[in-house]
Amino acid sequence: MNTELIEQNVHRLLGAMTGAATTAMVAVGDQLGLFRALADGGPATQDELAARTGTAARYLREWLSQQAAAGFLAYREGDGRYALPAEAAAVLADEASPAFLAGGATITRGWFAGIDRLAEAFRTGAGIPWHEQDPAVFEGTERFFRPGYTASLTTEWVPALPGVADRLAAGGRVADVGCGHG
Repeated sequence: MNTELIEQNVHRLLGAMTGAATTAMVAVGDQLGLFRALADGGPATQDELAARTGTAARYLREWLSQQAAAGFLAYREGDGRYALPAEAAAVLADEASPAFLAGGATITRGWFAGIDRLAEAFRTGAGIPWHEQDPAVFEGTERFFRPGYTASLTTEWVPALPGVADRLAAGGRVADVGCGHG
């Protein structure tokens, strides 16, 4: 066997596992409002963030360290505070930002919740109807796609369709059927 290829596969899987762990911690931070609290309240120590969010400081220490190691948070050694840079806040805290992607972590949470069912579908070939996915898949999908739709639908996508913007401006109507959450 080629040991160099084995090592490449080891590193590939370790990278994927690290990504999965980081995504899980992004989902936790999103669900608990940790990113939003850092974006709104500024840099914080673990105790300060715990007080802002009603969470346990001991667990926050691990979360803050992991998110800093992942590159999303900046640790300020001088005062022991963690900061959420504006560029990371656009992706993780600002749901109005076209770059907001934290909803994708929610989708992933839903996918992992359905692993046993997916394995069974592989065995039986029965499949999993879309409406039977974990609720986190629907919530995450809506939150993942909303920023792009909000930023681009009327300003870029509709104008790119020949004649559609003119027809709508002249009183044309659109039926939005099954295109959103809820």
